[in-house]
Amino acid sequence: MHPLDNVIWQALTTRDAQFAESFDEARRFVREVGPLGAFCEQSLRGYASLAGLVGSGGTVGLFLDAPYEERAGWSFLVGAPLLQMIADNGAAPFARLDPHTELIELGPHDSAEMIELTALTKPGPFGTRTHELGIYLGIRKEGKLVAMSGERLKVPGHTEVSAVCTHPEHTGKGYAGILMTEVMKRIRDRGETPFLHVRQDNVRAIEIYRRLGFRERKLGHFAVLRKV
Repeated sequence: MHPLDNVIWQALTTRDAQFAESFDEARRFVREVGPLGAFCEQSLRGYASLAGLVGSGGTVGLFLDAPYEERAGWSFLVGAPLLQMIADNGAAPFARLDPHTELIELGPHDSAEMIELTALTKPGPFGTRTHELGIYLGIRKEGKLVAMSGERLKVPGHTEVSAVCTHPEHTGKGYAGILMTEVMKRIRDRGETPFLHVRQDNVRAIEIYRRLGFRERKLGHFAVLRKV
């Protein structure tokens, strides 16, 4: 199996295992990190394991290879086709940083602002401990966090670029490309390959990612389920 196939499971059983809760053949991130989970195989045992993990009324976000099909005991809340993209051509992207703009490393003291920005822009789920998954970089203007990007899923040889977002009042300034370029550089400096996930209908973001050297690797499907 390629490290990016069933990527949430592989992350939670390898480089992100310290953030995992498990039950039989299912794992998920601790709630403060995020809602993503996975099973070893999409089977009766896989879903039974997931049910034991989340409990009645619990929710979980899955990356599936095919659209979710209705299953007894589960309620489908939301989902979308999801592209997995990888920057494996060795070309280093370049985005020019304006001399009046500074990249800053974000940490626990920035968590509340990171959650506020991601809640506004919705790049994907972001919890109070998501920043612990890897490096997060941001841009501040007049003291306010206006753009950020960082790392999420980690599997052998690969790290996901995630939480790419810019406040609506500061779009069009190239901040996403600048931040992603630096995050990708740091990933590559460790000898790893950057990858990411994006909704298939987010055409604008996909075009930016292509310019930064990403190519489409596979089409999957995101599904948020509730155990009933």
